[in-house]
Amino acid sequence: MDPATAEPAAASQAWFARLRAAVAEELPSAVELRHRLHADPRRSGDEQDTADAVVAALGAGDGRPVAATGRVVRLLGDGGPAVALRAELDGLALEEATGVPWSSGGGVMHACGHDVHLAGLAALARAVRRVGGPAPLVALLQPREEGAPSGARDVVASGVLADESVAAVVAAHVQPQLPAGVVNATPGPVNAAVEEFTLTVTGHGGHGGYPHTTADPVLALAAIVVDLQHLVSRRIDPTVGAVLTIGRLEAGASFNVVPDTASAHGGLRVMREEDRVLLLRALTDVAEHTAAAHGCTAEVHSQTNMPVLANDPELARGAAPWLTRAGITVDDTFRSFGADDFSHFCADHRGLMLFLGVDGGPAGPDGRRPGLHSPRFLPGDEVVGEVAGALLAGYLAGAQLLGPVAPPPG
Repeated sequence: MDPATAEPAAASQAWFARLRAAVAEELPSAVELRHRLHADPRRSGDEQDTADAVVAALGAGDGRPVAATGRVVRLLGDGGPAVALRAELDGLALEEATGVPWSSGGGVMHACGHDVHLAGLAALARAVRRVGGPAPLVALLQPREEGAPSGARDVVASGVLADESVAAVVAAHVQPQLPAGVVNATPGPVNAAVEEFTLTVTGHGGHGGYPHTTADPVLALAAIVVDLQHLVSRRIDPTVGAVLTIGRLEAGASFNVVPDTASAHGGLRVMREEDRVLLLRALTDVAEHTAAAHGCTAEVHSQTNMPVLANDPELARGAAPWLTRAGITVDDTFRSFGADDFSHFCADHRGLMLFLGVDGGPAGPDGRRPGLHSPRFLPGDEVVGEVAGALLAGYLAGAQLLGPVAPPPG
């Protein structure tokens, strides 16, 4: 081995051992923080109390406000390129049904693991603040991951990451579709881009008993919805895939009245920008021509909610050995057509999203375990340490990208 590379590798290994031990010491307080956050969640855009609680746990000052209710806290290094670790502040509008003593109330719940992410970040950040680290570290407490407008997009637009010289952004997210004990570090695209659309069909309404005097937009819309389901299977390379979902239909107010309009609301999910353009064009063609065949017209309005979430290949490959060293099984193949606004960070910086396999809670009467956004979703407290360990792997991978890693003092 080249001596020039041997010393940084040895130094990184020393930091790994030192920080793993320090994280283990922080876990009891991090689990307590998880319980407090879980019991008292906040909706998107109302996360100030959550941000205050996490900042207090970090113990490194108030940091900088960002994107209204978010916070950026520098924990190590007064300047120079830094690695940012991101966790989400908001909960979901759900009535919790887990039954644990620290359940939330009031129709808001951390049903997507954000409480675990925040607690794991706090454990690692406190460890780094206490024993040091191989690179400057920035804790990024992001608002509005679950709501609009996107908190990540607003953080990027604020310029705070440039102000803090952030060179890489790392996140970890629980994922019950992966087995417990597995962490995914896939290079390249891992989450889909999302295009939201509304399709409105306009016809000529009238009496339900005299359909021949109408141009029925409900019938036209029904035909369009069925026809759209063929687009993915016949227009997109099956080795890549895409998703087209119609989530809401609206039409009419009475059983015996043919309305003038009918509308559908849905979304496209793709892993490639060219597929988004192709599908949106094809969707519009199908809608317009099918509506015309029914004597109606159709209009499609759309907006891109999130770009593709693409992991930086060097960060993904750099994190894998540290995960393995921690005894974690590493997967580099998992991809999901879910979406996360962490994609905005990856579009602007080198980014890495690590997915952690978890058990989402006890099985229900149907034998199925709860998944993300379920009112019964509740990963165990041990996942706080697993999140901290995944973030540590990403932090070390980011530090190695910034340059030679000096050994820890002493």
